This record gives sequence, structure tokens and C-alpha cells, in this order.
Amino acid sequence: MLFNRSLPAPARPSSITTLDGSDSEYVDNYKYLGVWLDCKLSFQTHIKHLQSKIKSRISFLFCNKASFTYAAKHTLVKLTPSITVPSVLSPKPHILPTTACQSEQHLGQYYTVPPSHFHTVFPHGLPPRYQQQVKTFNEGCVMVRQPALELISHLKRADYSKPTLRYLLYGVKGSGKTMSLCHTVHYCSTQGWLVLHIPDAHLWVKNCKELLPSSYHASRFDQPIQASNWLRNFRTTNEHFLSKIKLRQRYVWTKRESTEEGRPLGELVDMGVSRVKSSSDVVGAVLKELRLQAGGTEGGFRLAVAVDGVNGLWGRTTLKKEDKSPVAPEELTLVHNLRKMINNDWCGGAVIATLSQTGSLYAPSSAYLPQELLGEEGFDSMDPFVPVPVSLYSEKEFESCYLYYLDRHWLQHPHSQTEEGKKELIFLSNRNPSVLERLCAFL
Repeated sequence: MLFNRSLPAPARPSSITTLDGSDSEYVDNYKYLGVWLDCKLSFQTHIKHLQSKIKSRISFLFCNKASFTYAAKHTLVKLTPSITVPSVLSPKPHILPTTACQSEQHLGQYYTVPPSHFHTVFPHGLPPRYQQQVKTFNEGCVMVRQPALELISHLKRADYSKPTLRYLLYGVKGSGKTMSLCHTVHYCSTQGWLVLHIPDAHLWVKNCKELLPSSYHASRFDQPIQASNWLRNFRTTNEHFLSKIKLRQRYVWTKRESTEEGRPLGELVDMGVSRVKSSSDVVGAVLKELRLQAGGTEGGFRLAVAVDGVNGLWGRTTLKKEDKSPVAPEELTLVHNLRKMINNDWCGGAVIATLSQTGSLYAPSSAYLPQELLGEEGFDSMDPFVPVPVSLYSEKEFESCYLYYLDRHWLQHPHSQTEEGKKELIFLSNRNPSVLERLCAFL
């Protein structure tokens, strides 16, 4: 028998779960409690949940092993909850209302993104960790940082009658490249730009659920699911433009289906969403129309092409053909059309891109410079571009983030609210925004 109900009731498990090894005792208690569970499935569910929780904490400790070991030997403040330490009385962080008129004097301050903009400007979704923070705090605040201000300044002064300028955000992992890109995209959207946003280009070159031979070009492959999802989000973001932009040529999809010249762009997008098989070719047609009409005199508009992880367009893919040979990026219809979009042979807009180590396939984790992540072919294709470095938090930015977490009661541990605790956070995170956010999640 798996469960022996004749055994005495087990002692109540300890309610203290720490990162110093007592988690194993917590799991043992739950194993003992298994004799009192009603079914084997419930018991296994409890164990699996606790095992996954411990694995995530162990992996976090392993990644930061050197920092924690050094801190344990040299720090004066021990994070022990049994000691009560008075918190530091610090001023509240500054919260700006909108993106309008942001300048150098607002560096390190936060501005609030209206809740409605999360569904219209970012229907693809923001970074997962940031989405969790928005849900927890019930608000979306973005720090005003130098890279975003530099990009916005360039966009304000650019001559849009000339060929498109390309801006490239780069920096070490976790420095905030994606959030700087999102800040700039939000600015463009509020200023009436048409936004063409690719939230993660690496998703187009790996883990594709459906890969079909192209009906338009025999040597290419379509990704209908990715294409239809992107068209659906593009329609949400730019719905007010789709009825105003008219097609400049006729597109034939099958013997019976075609989209005539002069029809609204929205009709073409709707066709791609409803006819998933043709969605990859529809994306190419939409991008072509936008290139032709951006900045025009009649019903012209400014076009912002924002690509996160642009180096994925020139790296190796994980996709395989029927003969098990790898698929080259240029053989993918979506990548082929997006490469055309980031060329500087059109006017009336800007290309804003980031380099990403997270999804970069077969690249060293320490690489972050453009020539390292783009490779020779990608660098030559992007050149010339305006480099925009994204550094770690400055002292002012770290202080602002720290005060924001305190003001939102995100830092609950008594020692985290002291000057010594703040110094430990600086030491352990090295002012890396991503590492700081993950450290504070445990406090």
C-alpha cells in the first residue's frame, strides 16, 4: 500500500524557507506528509512544484556563485530576518506623466505608460519579467535613460527627405536594450508614427512550429503561423492607418483571389490574417507598400521599423529541411522581406534595432559588440549605422530604481532598506538592471 493511514500524524513542517539549504528539509517534510494525502497524484504535484522552485533558486545561486561567495566572506550585514534594523528614510522617486518633453533633466526618473497603450502599442508583449512587474505593481513605469533620450533626439532632428538612418542599440546582457527600444517605440507611437515592431527576430529563425515551401518562390520557406500572428498584432497597433493607406499595385494570391490596386491596406492585412497559408507573402506585400509610401506627399506618414535582436537575421538557424540540412536565414520568406525593410533605400522613417545575446544562436555569451554579434555579412548589411551604447545603471539611475522598489514596498527585508543593504545590492548586481531586478525579487 502506498498510503498507510495507521501511522501517527506527522509534525507540522517548518514555515521558514531560506536559500541556505533548509529547502531540502522543507521537501522532506512534504514527503512525510505524503502518507496523509488522499491520492498519489496530489502528492506528486506537491513534490514537482517544490522541486521546480528549488531548481530555479539553485540555478540563480550557481550563476552568481562567485559574487555570493565573496559577499558572504566580506560583507558586514547578514540578511537574517530575526534582527530588526531601522529603515533608511529616503525621498520618493520622481514619476513623470508622459513621454512629452522628456530631456536630460529627467534622466533617472520614471514615466507612466497608460494601461491602454499596453494593448495597442505593445500587443506582442513586453519582456516577461517587466510584464510580471507591471502586474505586481498594477502600473507600468519606464525609467528615462540616456540611450532612449539620444534616440528620441536623433528622431526629432533627422531629415526625412533623405535615405533612412539606422540606429543600433548594443550593450552587455541585461543592460536594458529592449526597454530602451520600447521607450522609443512608445514615443514614436504617441507622435503619430506608423510602427512596424518585431519584438524578437530570433523567434523567426528557431523553434518554428510549421515550415512550408513557398508558393511564390521555390527556394524559400514560409512560416504561416508566425506571419499571421505578426499581422494580427500589426493591425492592432496601426489600425487607424490601415483605412487611409491605399495599395499601389494589384496582388494575385490564387486563381480566384486577388487584392486590387487602390484598395485599403487593411483589406490586405485582413486577408493575411484569415488566409494563413498566404500570410508570409502578405507580410512581404505589406512591407513593400510601406516602403513605397512612407514620407510621401499625399497621405504620407513616418515609419518606425523597430527590430529587437536584429543579429538573428544573419545568424544560423535551428530549422531543418526534409533532408535534415539546415535552413539558411535568407531562405525564410519573413527574414528575406525584413532584410529589405532595414535597408536604407527608402525615405520617410527610421530603423531602430538592438543586438541580443539571449537568443543569439551559436555565439559566445560574452559577445556584445556589433561586429561580434552581427558577423561580417550582417555588419556589412547594416553599415552605415548610428551606434547607441546602452550602459549599466549610473549611480543616479540605481538610486532611482532602488527608491522605486522601496516606494512600491517591493523590498520587504529589513536589511534591504538600510544603507549597508543598498551597498550589498550594488556589489552583487554591479548595477546591472536585469541582475538587480532578480536579486530584489528574493527580498
